[in-house]
Amino acid sequence: MELSRRTLLAGSFAAVVAAATGCSSSMDAGSGQKKNATGNLALWCWGGGLGKSVLDDTIAHFPDQHIKYSEIGGDFKQKLVTTLNGGTAIPDITGLKGEDIASLLPQADRFVDLKTVGADSVLGEYVEWKVKQATTLDGKVIGLPIDIGPTALFYREDVFAKAGLPSDPAKVAEQLKTWEDLLAAGLELRKANPKAPIVADATDMYGTIINQGTDRYIDKDNKFIGDQDHIRRAWDLSVKAITTKVDGRTPGGTPDWNAGLDQGTVPTVVGAAWVALDIKAASKTGVGKWRVAPTPSGPANFGGSFLAITKNAPDPAAAFEVIKYLLSPDNQAKAFADAQIFPATPAAYEKPQLKAADPFFGGQVPIDVLGPAAADVPIAYESPFDSALAAPYTAALKSVQAGSKSSEAAWQQAVSQAKQIGKRQGVQ
Repeated sequence: MELSRRTLLAGSFAAVVAAATGCSSSMDAGSGQKKNATGNLALWCWGGGLGKSVLDDTIAHFPDQHIKYSEIGGDFKQKLVTTLNGGTAIPDITGLKGEDIASLLPQADRFVDLKTVGADSVLGEYVEWKVKQATTLDGKVIGLPIDIGPTALFYREDVFAKAGLPSDPAKVAEQLKTWEDLLAAGLELRKANPKAPIVADATDMYGTIINQGTDRYIDKDNKFIGDQDHIRRAWDLSVKAITTKVDGRTPGGTPDWNAGLDQGTVPTVVGAAWVALDIKAASKTGVGKWRVAPTPSGPANFGGSFLAITKNAPDPAAAFEVIKYLLSPDNQAKAFADAQIFPATPAAYEKPQLKAADPFFGGQVPIDVLGPAAADVPIAYESPFDSALAAPYTAALKSVQAGSKSSEAAWQQAVSQAKQIGKRQGVQ
């Protein structure tokens, strides 16, 4: 089975497996004591989180550290937190998923502040907004970025051209600058080809619009802001896609979505860089038919992760040298070649691995779109509870899609439920 970044981000449900170097921990499981204070460094990550050739090279580059890599299956965050709570077999270096980082920042005392071991010398090499994701409100940095997921508009050039829409990437970028532009183009596409709605799924669109902003559902003062204009705008645009019938109601990653990519009935995907792998895997007859343009109304980010050093590490400075080497621009470019792990370091975008033309996208160079997008993702505050508060809005939008609720009734329901969830979590 061909794996994609979507599959890998969702996590593997296999048992804990070890790389060729073994899965030994730097702790003695029976005593909880360090075996060796100067080597035998334990590194945890999930399947596909690190490029294999880069990982192998890093292990070879630091022979004195005796790096022992463990690939952890299942719910990575749960296993990490359980291990931290247990106090034994704790890794020295661990991956932290982007979707988990907000909930781990309040536990920053479990990790080394990387600024205390020399991170200031390299933080400027990474896109600022991603570093901010791993930075506490009082300035501690608990993770160095492995990768990011800047968005773009992936679209079928042939479907656009047959409908009389702009199809060249430069013209698409010029004429579909905003979501309003995209929805207007959707009306034209619907007239020419009713089987190819320009929005794959309005609930996915809603999430992208939220991620384009600097605010979510809770502000830095722990106050609920899920009823404010930035959320309502995302809601209204998504509802407009539904009511004007340019919404295909086909969520990403589903069998219908995969089939639509191949058949041209899902002619656009607004998604992260790693979605290109999904499109390629599903669209067997689409080689040369797809193109890449900027996301309407600006880029967002989905996915991306970090490497952190736990307080368990006996030599944080040595562990940081390992992280710094593994996540250098050269190695991030190699990881992209390995597994399409999109670099968090702009210097990598000039490397040959990322500057190559892609025949699947008609000879286009995707980094020419995704690179500027990565630079322009806004810095946003993310509360540990944002994901929980987002759920009622997605559910309510689905009720609008199904025709069981009006937009206003569904909106009021979503706001009410989100407030209740927030209140239980101590949100004001």
